[in-house]
Order: sequence, then C-alpha cells, then structure tokens
Amino acid sequence: MQVTAGKVAAPSSYIRQLIHRSPPRWQNACLSTEPATLKIHRTSYSKGVNDSQRERLIELVNQLAIKRGRFTLASGRESSYYVDMRRATLHHEAGPLIGHVMLDMLEEAGFGPDDVDAVGGLTMGADPVATAIMHAAASRGLDIDAFVVRKEAKDHGMKRQIEGPDIAGRDVVILEDTSTTAGSPIQALEAARAAGAHVLAVAVVVDRATGARERIEAYGVPYLAALQLDDLGLEPQL
Repeated sequence: MQVTAGKVAAPSSYIRQLIHRSPPRWQNACLSTEPATLKIHRTSYSKGVNDSQRERLIELVNQLAIKRGRFTLASGRESSYYVDMRRATLHHEAGPLIGHVMLDMLEEAGFGPDDVDAVGGLTMGADPVATAIMHAAASRGLDIDAFVVRKEAKDHGMKRQIEGPDIAGRDVVILEDTSTTAGSPIQALEAARAAGAHVLAVAVVVDRATGARERIEAYGVPYLAALQLDDLGLEPQL
C-alpha cells in the first residue's frame, strides 16, 4: 500500500505498526476518528532530531572516512588527508544516515520530495549516495528514483550512458560523495542535461572547499553540501 499525504484505507493493526515504526519526520502522524483510516500530516524534522542524525554522521565520517598522511588527489593536488567517503557511504550505519541527512538538506534548501523526481551522479562515488536517498525517501512513503551516470555510453546493447529509470523531462539532483574540482558532478550534470533532464541542483555529502562550489554555480545551479570541512575538524587543502 502506498501512503501519501491525505487519507488511506488501512487495517487498524497496520496503522498502529506504521505509526510506531515511522521515521521522525512522520512522528506527528495521527489517526482520524474513522477506525480504518490513516491521516498523515507531513511535518518538518525538529531541530533536535535533525541535529542528532547529522552529529552522528559527522562522528562516523571522522571514524571511517578520514585518513591522514600524504595523498595525491584525482585532481593532481597534494593533501595531508584523504576523505575516502566510500568507507562511509557503504557502511551499514553511515550509509542510511547519509540518505536521511541528504534528503533533509535538500528539503531545507527548497527541493522537497514534490520537487525532485530522481537523484544520481557519476559512477561510482555517487551511486551509494543515490540509493541511500532513494531508500530514505521510500521509508517515508515518498517516491524518488535513483540513476547512475556512466563515464561514457556503452558501445553495445542499448548504448546508454545513464542507467536506471528514464530521466528525460524530469527534475533531478546530481550527487557526489565529495568533490575537489567538481569534475565528476559536472560530467554527470552535462550528461543529465543531454538526456533531457532538468537539473535542479548539485549536492555532495562533504564539501572540500577547493573551488567545487564556484565551478558548479557557474553552470547556473545551486551547490549544496551536508558537511563542511570544519564539521570534521579539517582545514582546506588549496
């Protein structure tokens, strides 16, 4: 049964289970006086709940993804630390948290579930972020698809560059786990536009403060980040 804002017929036992298991965004749901009707009132996260999820995510990213030493980034730049976000995006606790924190961030920025049809980005950094958001949305009774952008189109089969539900004519958000020069999200943005999608924004989990924002905004879309370097106790590596 799909649950959306409004009334939905459901067994009373199912209604009690749904209210009990609801994520925080839905905990102000209430039952109408009609015994077999569920009435859901969508509310925003309280500041405390949102902060607790975000603070836990910061802890996990620090524990799992921040590696210190001398590293050469994909951009060719040298850094005294490396943000290996796949250690977080593919983690059993951090991954789902990323989905909820990113979904909340998008909504707070004005891109709610009624505005966003699908999320995705260049494989492979964006892939687990997209699926985390898709599952976080589904857990709230919301419909957001995920898609994967290949670095280049396949030379066989359907010869697609973008895998997943068709994004032509749909409103999408381009994702990345973290970005230094914005090369990956820009490639995904251009591919999505070429496929006929309307790109609403680019959103990353961690902003490295190395110019990605300015490059993305030059394409006429906002750049959003769930976590900043100072959240993780790091300094920009310019």
